[in-house]
Amino acid sequence: MSLRHAVLGLLAESPASGYDLMKLFNASLSSVWPATQSQVYGELAKLTTAGLVEVAAHGPRGRKEYAITEDGLAELRRWLTDVEPSGPHRDDGLLRVFFLGIVTPLEAQTFLLHQAERAARLRATLEHIEETAVWDEEMISVYGRIALEYGLRMSATQEEWARWAADEVTSAKARRASELARKQHTEGRPDEAE
Repeated sequence: MSLRHAVLGLLAESPASGYDLMKLFNASLSSVWPATQSQVYGELAKLTTAGLVEVAAHGPRGRKEYAITEDGLAELRRWLTDVEPSGPHRDDGLLRVFFLGIVTPLEAQTFLLHQAERAARLRATLEHIEETAVWDEEMISVYGRIALEYGLRMSATQEEWARWAADEVTSAKARRASELARKQHTEGRPDEAE
């Protein structure tokens, strides 16, 4: 997903200022596609130049309210229906799991239990959003709730997997694999005592 399409999607709901867009990002999209204020304002400038959004109103202190244009709506529809979502995201936490045999079983277990706690904290945050958000009939609310459900389910699955994996790394098979990896790494090294 690109920031361009996130901004177009928010503006498809209703016109908004850059400040309003940042509030919407923080309330709805930040866990999926975070953006800084400078990125959002920069993207608004690019979208305006490209004719995908326009300044619909001017307010006090130079406030501008942006609205999506027909071309912007066509681009959003094209992206939604014709562009294949990007492949799987990179996860450096999961990448580390492949190499946990290098550390002791206790270190591996500690790492995995930390991942479980991280997933539990994320789920608690999402549950708080679910309980406190105003879920009305607007597009961002309806479909945002569907996206939130994905986060709730994924974080629950991640926690469950990490706790299972923490038990696995202390199994006899995992211990043998770790010992072989560490032994292979230390073979051929000169004895430090010499």
